[in-house]
Amino acid sequence: MCGRMAITLPHDAMAQMFEAVPANDLPDVPNYNVCPTVQIHVVQSDEGTRRLRPMRWGFVPHWYKAPNDGPLLINARAETIAEKPAFRAAARERRCLIVATGFYEWMVTEEKARLPWYITRSDGAPLVFAGVWQTWERDGQALTTCAVVTTGANQSMSRIHHRMPVVLDAVDWPLWLGEAGKGAAVLMKAAPEDALRFHRVGTEVNSNRASGPMLIEPIEV
Repeated sequence: MCGRMAITLPHDAMAQMFEAVPANDLPDVPNYNVCPTVQIHVVQSDEGTRRLRPMRWGFVPHWYKAPNDGPLLINARAETIAEKPAFRAAARERRCLIVATGFYEWMVTEEKARLPWYITRSDGAPLVFAGVWQTWERDGQALTTCAVVTTGANQSMSRIHHRMPVVLDAVDWPLWLGEAGKGAAVLMKAAPEDALRFHRVGTEVNSNRASGPMLIEPIEV
């Protein structure tokens, strides 16, 4: 799964990377502890124009009477996304790219301790996750929301957790965004074994109130 991330890339660098038009209300960066329900940086394709905009991390199905009316859907499983009522329309029509510098995952020990790891791309480039989005509306309130698409972990990642985000390379962005026709389902797979690198970080990040660059600093294990 993906339940916490960091984003440190400046807005102008993000816009340039995606050749996207940036919104004026993007979330502040850097943020080393991005948690569910906050606004995150998302790229969508709007009739051929890419737009970098904020969306709430936590997909809200159209039948929810309020944003907290059911489970918090921060991830969408690649294996079932095309059939699940919450996600199937978005998987066909509203795919997006979710930007991060890295993400956190927790290894649970036999003693039930939760040990955090920080995961980034091996080449140092920003991470780009496959995502889906939709706008929820009720009683005059509108909220644009998104979820990260996840899949089974590759062998390297499985030492920490059995799930991982779907990581997309730049060559895959047009297909996922619907700019290059149909067939995006082939992209929903685990990253190659050498695509990501991992290091242990301190347990301070176990708190969603923690902040600062020390959260991603490696520790000795």
